[in-house]
Amino acid sequence: MTAPLVAVAHGSRDPRSAATIHALLDVVRATRPDLDVRVAFLDLSAPRVGDVLSAVHGDGHSAAVVVPLLLGRAFHARVDVPAAVADVERRYPRFQVHVSDVLGPDPRLDEAAWRRLVAEGADPDDPDLGVVLAGAGSSHAAANRLVADVAGRWQAKAAWAGVVPAFAAAAEPDVPAAIEALRARGARRFAVASWFLAPGLLPDRITGLTREHATDPLIAPPMADDEGVADLILHRYAETLSAAPLQLPAAL
Repeated sequence: MTAPLVAVAHGSRDPRSAATIHALLDVVRATRPDLDVRVAFLDLSAPRVGDVLSAVHGDGHSAAVVVPLLLGRAFHARVDVPAAVADVERRYPRFQVHVSDVLGPDPRLDEAAWRRLVAEGADPDDPDLGVVLAGAGSSHAAANRLVADVAGRWQAKAAWAGVVPAFAAAAEPDVPAAIEALRARGARRFAVASWFLAPGLLPDRITGLTREHATDPLIAPPMADDEGVADLILHRYAETLSAAPLQLPAAL
């Protein structure tokens, strides 16, 4: 009996977010139809992490692998996920819950966001285009640096006037500041790349601010059900199993 993969997303009051996460996990299931893949949320959406892990235990599994669908190691990865797992392990002392690393950083995320942007019409050879790479923002500086690092890599491989990170909350620069920085570099047209997995309040805030400060911008959708993201989820699952072979012999 293979240890189930429990993919844990943040959750949102916006129903588009949960629907998008479910679509992403459908891609994972299509890639690995032999694998028991379940979806859980930390907050605001159902089912919650504890309920899903309890169901896995109730179905007779002795272990599960949690894969946090988080792009960086900010508060949710460092505090919320471990707390939810610890609560389940207290209730079921013989049930082993192994937690993978978060999704980022990883080249597959860079490529997924890039594909969404190019599909929206952003030409990598357009020197008049300024690109805003927009993320949620965090009080954890390392999480914000991940977005800035991606922007730097994109800048090095495209002819754009510039690529500037921007954040919806908790970090600078915001979208208006990023657009002004790109104008100063000579950008005459603007595009926004999405460093989000799913739609919701913060991506909508990014979109609204962009349209207030730029004319006819290209706005890429979130990474969503990109096959590269699905592949990354399975990679995180596999590397977690390989790190604990003695604890999970039935999964090999």
